[in-house]
Parts: sequence; C-alpha cells; structure tokens
Amino acid sequence: MRRTWTLAAITAATLLLAGCLLLPGRFASAIDLRKDGAFSFSYKGEIHVLALSKLAEEERNRKAETAVFEPTTCYDEDTGDERPCTADELAKQKQSWEEDVAASKAAAAEKKKSDDQMAKAMLGGIDPSDPRAAKEFADRLRRQKGWKSVIDKGDGKFEVEYAISGKLTHDFSFPTVEKLPMVMPFVTLIPRSDGSVRIDAPAFAAGAGNSPMMGMAALAADENGDKAGSDGAPVLDGVLTLTTDGEILANNTDEGPAASAAGKILTWTVNARTKDAPTALIRINP
Repeated sequence: MRRTWTLAAITAATLLLAGCLLLPGRFASAIDLRKDGAFSFSYKGEIHVLALSKLAEEERNRKAETAVFEPTTCYDEDTGDERPCTADELAKQKQSWEEDVAASKAAAAEKKKSDDQMAKAMLGGIDPSDPRAAKEFADRLRRQKGWKSVIDKGDGKFEVEYAISGKLTHDFSFPTVEKLPMVMPFVTLIPRSDGSVRIDAPAFAAGAGNSPMMGMAALAADENGDKAGSDGAPVLDGVLTLTTDGEILANNTDEGPAASAAGKILTWTVNARTKDAPTALIRINP
C-alpha cells in the first residue's frame, strides 16, 4: 500500500504539471442529440480536484529524509591504506556535509514555494493549502449555469449533479470552471461544417494520452484487489449514454447502437482499465 501511495503522490504532481487538474470518479452521464441541433447533457457523480487531494498535499509537504552524517574513509598518503581520520579531518567533513544539507533544504523550500504558486495559479487563485479552498471551489461551481448540486466529500472529491440543454450552435465542453486555465475535458461535442457532430470523452479512459492517473488507479486495483481507491487515487467507474435521432456515422462502443422510442442509443461502460476513450460521429440537420 505504501508503494502505491508513493506512486500516487508522484503521479498527482505530474498531472498537476500537465494540467490534468480535474478527473472523473464514479459517475453516470448522458447526452441527447437531436437532428435539429437541440441537445442536452448531464453528469451525476464524482469529480476529483487533484490540487485539493491528500495526494497533492503529500507532494507539497514532502520533506527530505532525515540525513545522518557518516564520515568518509581516510587513507594514508604514502601507502594508500585505510587509517583513522583525525579530529580535524572529521570536523571538515562534517562542515562540508552540513553545507550540502543546508543547500539541499534551501532548494527544496524554493521548489515547494514555486509548486504552491503553480497550484494556486492552476486553481484560478484558490490557495490549495487554505482550509477554505474546497468550499471556495464548490461555491465557484455553484455560481455557474448547469451545476445543480455540488457537495464537498473531502480529500478533493466532490459529489456533483450537472445538467444543461440548448442548441448546439458552437462547441460544447464539460467541465469548464471559471478562472481555471487548463482542464482536461470529460466530454466534448464539436459541430462540423458538414452537419455532423464529433463526440469525444477523453477523460473516460486509462489509455496513453488520456488519463495517467486512471492508469495508476488500475495499478492500484491490480495490487490491492477490492481496495482500489482506498489510497486516495480516483477510481474511474461509470456509464456514458448517447441517445440520438441523427445518423450514427461512427462509434467505438462494444455493442453498437440499440433502438428505442427516442432514437438510437449508444452506451459506453468505462473503468480504470478502459483503453480507448468513448467517441462517436453523428450526422444531424440543424
């Protein structure tokens, strides 16, 4: 478990640098897309904010292991044989060691300061070390249209309910958060000039280029069985459903479209071992 926790802390720091600030957890999400361009989108479940998690806190507060001075071996200049070090030699060795330790601590403190500033910038001015950070983030979401419910569950995890509808006259991406400069989209709907709509869900996969944290969660699952996620890593587990009366030009579901009264339905069941992100191409006539 300790090995997985260490890997999680390192991965969290890497993802913060890469801009993967928000990740899905357990969820149910649905898209409805009509021929006239009307659409609706919903997401109900978990969102993990890595900068507010214990994994990120562990990385921010990580300290160098307690160092203990160990003298180096002294040698006779004439014979090259080992000999006991003199008191003066030991004093010089210890002084040099203390200078190195002090320089290392200063560099670590400077890096922590830089990392804290970066995390604050990526959270749009919210200081992740502030005890009020989670509340401030939740309040920011609640102010935005579509966020019906945002509940702070602790450790950077939020239970949310989001729903929005309208006309797809421009690109749509979820989630978007005020002042956050970089968020990997969970779902995007991109209208094309030929009347088709490209749908992608890049965060709903653990494959290369999608979500390294989810790949790490899969490793945790392999090591810990049903304890996956107990080390604080987000666990991807959800269902994305697309309903449309448009023409399905392409999709990567396992079963293909199913018929219903509302049109055809595509369903993707995703988890930490899902390699390919859900994708579809739908022709509509707006």
